[in-house]
This record gives sequence, structure tokens and C-alpha cells, in this order.
Amino acid sequence: MLKYIGILGCIMLLTAKISEACTGITLKTKDNKQIQARTIEWGESVLKSNIIISPRDYKYQAIMPDSKNGYSWKGHYGFVGASLVDDSYIGEGINEAGLSAGMFFFPHYGSLSKYLPEKANESITDMNLVSWMLSNFSTVDEVRENINKIRIVPVMVFADGSVSPTAHWRVSDAKGNNIVIEIVNNGEVKIYDNKVGVVTNSPDFQWQTTNLNNYVHLRPGSVATYDGNGQKLFSFGMGAGALGLPGDITPPSRFVRAFFYLSSTPTPEDGYKGVTQAFQILNNFDIPIGIEYQNKKDVPKELESATQWTTAINQTDREFYYRTMYNSEIRKIDLKKIDFEKVNYQVLPMEKYKIQPYREIIVK
Repeated sequence: MLKYIGILGCIMLLTAKISEACTGITLKTKDNKQIQARTIEWGESVLKSNIIISPRDYKYQAIMPDSKNGYSWKGHYGFVGASLVDDSYIGEGINEAGLSAGMFFFPHYGSLSKYLPEKANESITDMNLVSWMLSNFSTVDEVRENINKIRIVPVMVFADGSVSPTAHWRVSDAKGNNIVIEIVNNGEVKIYDNKVGVVTNSPDFQWQTTNLNNYVHLRPGSVATYDGNGQKLFSFGMGAGALGLPGDITPPSRFVRAFFYLSSTPTPEDGYKGVTQAFQILNNFDIPIGIEYQNKKDVPKELESATQWTTAINQTDREFYYRTMYNSEIRKIDLKKIDFEKVNYQVLPMEKYKIQPYREIIVK
């Protein structure tokens, strides 16, 4: 049996108890800007995420569960992304061609190819997949055509034969194509067109979209007053049409809630308003630290929030926006201002100071 003990292994094991509750949404503006936005949650420890700037023609090396070298490749495109735990593992990003990709935790349903040492040179781990897609492809169609050419294996294999939990992936391009990739049944790749513009976690994407039918009665706005058997019935306030909208943090409930917000809010005018609206919608999915624990003594003290960071990507204009649990200020990286031919590979901290800044208003 293969053994590998390290920080990543500890964290991936813990995800079985403390869920990573990611929520992703897609917006399209009136002037045809494509916006991808998402949260990433982890309530056990700091994910040590950084901003990664990867240049064009960079050489990548996948590391297998037994610490041996796996598949290696030379990328065609530069990209900007946010890392998870290790700087070589990209959780969300966009490349210079406008392709965006992100991984979303998928426990109990994802089932990757078994790691075979003799096939290491054609294998990458699930944690390498976003980098592989962003560095190699410009469109969703190219991803579709090539994903079965590599073996995608778990990043961790433990002494008892169990493997680390895995993810499913949202991939979209600047043309508006949007898919969800799920790997099940020991390596079977399933690809779904993401017409609803939402992705969360388990169960599988097809189940999540079918489950929307349970909420066909939901409507934006209020409901009309009516007389029932002599009793006048009326709403107590605005929003009565959304009574029954699930408010808990489980993946199915977040999926329904995100779909309702997306289908109820107006179409943004332009990219600026689209990014702003995306962050406003995702405010509803911030998870305060502690609500995942039954015993409050177990709540980690170093975390400000279970939602560790939130991103929004304007694919059309090649812009990457983010905020963190330490600082709610929205920051922007404009890929058009980066020369990916000349720029060096860089690891940038998401924030300089891990504290929410306040600005005092002085009244005279």
C-alpha cells in the first residue's frame, strides 16, 4: 500500500467531517460579458491560498500519490489563479485566452482512476487538473476533446487503500460555453452542459438540476391577498413568493438558492455591474465560522470565516477579482496588463495584512 503523510493528507481526510461548501454562479451581462464567480469554504484550518501568476510556456510536473513524478507538460497559455494548500494546486483561475476553471468538493460521488505506478507518466492528480486545463486550452470544446487523453488519479492513497476525497469541475470559456466535469465509477468522465449557471457540491450535477423541480412554486416578489373561508390572508412583507426557499448550507439547498437568485435578479448592464452583482449574490453564501461544529470548543481560533475567499472572473475582459475572509475589499488583476510571454512565475499573497481594515469617518 502507498503511504504519504503531510499537511495535504491531513486536510483531505478532515474534509469528510468538515465540509468544503463551495458555491459557483454564472452571469451574462447585457453587453455579453461572461462572469464566473464562486466562494470557497473550509472550516477546519487556513487554506494558505495565494495568487499564482503562471507564464506562457511554463513547464509543469504532476506528483503522484507515491511522491514520484507523473505526467509533465509545457503549457501554451499563461494564467492567474488562486491556490489551495499547495501553490501547485489551483482552485480557481482564468487564462489569457479567457478559459476559466475551478474545482468544487464532490465527496461520496467522485471516483477517479486507480493510481497505477506503471502509468504514472500519463497521470495527473485531481488537484493538478485546473492547472492542466488553464495552461493548455482556450475553449470548452478543446477540454472536451482532450480530457480522456490523461489519467486523473487521487492526490492521496492511504495505507488502508482508501483515497482522498475528490472534486468535480466547472469549466467555461469566453464564448459562453459552460460545462461541469464529473469523474465517477473509477475514472468514467461525465460532462454536463451547465445551462442553469450554478454548481455546488454533492450529489451529482444531474441530481441537483432535477431537484430544482421541487421548487417550481418559488417566485420573486410578494403574493396576492385573498379570502379563504372568510379569513383574509395576506403576506407580512416583501418576498412572500419565496417562502420555502431553503436557507441551510447543504449543497442542494445552496444550489436551489443560487439558482433562484440568478433567475430573479435583473441582467447586469456591463462587466462592472456584473462583477458587483456576482459578489452581492454570493454574500448570501458566506458561512460564519462555527456553524459546522456541534462542539464550540472545536472551532478553530485562527479562522475569521468558513468562507475563506470569494472570486469573480470577467472572462470577456480577462479580469480576476477576489476578496478574502480577512479583507472584504474587492481586488482586481487585469490579465490584459500582464505580458505572459515575459512574466516570471510568481506566488503573491492574497493580502498583506490578515485583518479587516476600517476607515473612520471624522465628523467635525
